[in-house]
Amino acid sequence: MQPNYRNFMIYRRQFIKELSWTAVGIFLILLVVLVTTQTINLLGRAASGRVAIDAVTTLIGFWTIGLTPVLLILTAYISILSVLTRYWRDSEMVIWLSCGLSLRNWIVPLLKFAVPFAVLVALVSMLIQPWAEWRSREFAELLKQKQELSLIEPGVFREIGKSHPRIYFIESFNADTGQGKNLFVREKEKNGKDSTIFAKRGEFTQDGEKRILILEDGYRYSGTPGRADYERVAFSKMTLIISVNTLVIDPKQNRHTISTSALLASDKPAYKAELMWRISLPISVLILSLMALPLSYFNPRTGHTYNILIAIVIFLIYQNGLTFLRDLVEDGRLPMWLGLVPMHLIMFLLFLLLLRWRDRPAAPLRTALTSLIGGH
Repeated sequence: MQPNYRNFMIYRRQFIKELSWTAVGIFLILLVVLVTTQTINLLGRAASGRVAIDAVTTLIGFWTIGLTPVLLILTAYISILSVLTRYWRDSEMVIWLSCGLSLRNWIVPLLKFAVPFAVLVALVSMLIQPWAEWRSREFAELLKQKQELSLIEPGVFREIGKSHPRIYFIESFNADTGQGKNLFVREKEKNGKDSTIFAKRGEFTQDGEKRILILEDGYRYSGTPGRADYERVAFSKMTLIISVNTLVIDPKQNRHTISTSALLASDKPAYKAELMWRISLPISVLILSLMALPLSYFNPRTGHTYNILIAIVIFLIYQNGLTFLRDLVEDGRLPMWLGLVPMHLIMFLLFLLLLRWRDRPAAPLRTALTSLIGGH
């Protein structure tokens, strides 16, 4: 008995509706699990002092945006697998095939569900993710600088600096503006002499890649402890270099933060590898969504869930293969387009093979392979 066109359309709409609700649930579950894991990780780093506690919420937000493409890929893949596996388990797919219809009839509904995911992944990976990565690194750097200044407490002696440490004492200090009053600075000069500085006012600021301290209206005493060779110099303004290489991150310094348009215009292998990865993400959504159609096959008589294990293995092979090819492009051993095509092509051919096989579950795999090569 052939189902009429109207029934087919109703069934297809119900299928997409069920996929949509399943996708919402799966996305929320994955998001909660991953965000919870990252929150615990960041709280642990905050407890050890490596991350400021005030930055945890913001960093989690940026991190979630960066992880959104992978979450969307997994959501589309798992949703289709879950819904179609249930169709096989409840014998709905068997009825479908017994009516003379093919698994190929599911391709259009699947693509209607997967294409919006692919478009969203493309937008996030090519436009939003680089911006979020840049803002995340910039925020972390600014917070690091502010955290270093926050070590200076009014009325407390503090040692700041690694390559050239100094001892600071400030009577009053504003960490937000970097300004202080009645400053005391003591340092060890390269010639072995001690230098002590007193100033009425001071301001911590950024000058290019250097963080500096500008002192005003003070005196500098320099000499060797235990000797009467101290020199006293009055100054109206003095500049001390606190640290170098503290420039807020430039988007062009990291391939993850550079815009997609800049990647297209660049010939650097590392940038080509990043461009290849961003293009691969939306393509992988479509191919994995199609792959879920034959992988969802489930034999209710045996009750085995081998299809889920095989689906996981294929996903890992796909992602690791793309990562491996990206590394080859980054090392300059492979052109970008030659690195982009093979893994997607292999997976698409595997999809065609499995589709031929599962379209006729009773046929052996060899028959499906022969049919695919022969084109009939």
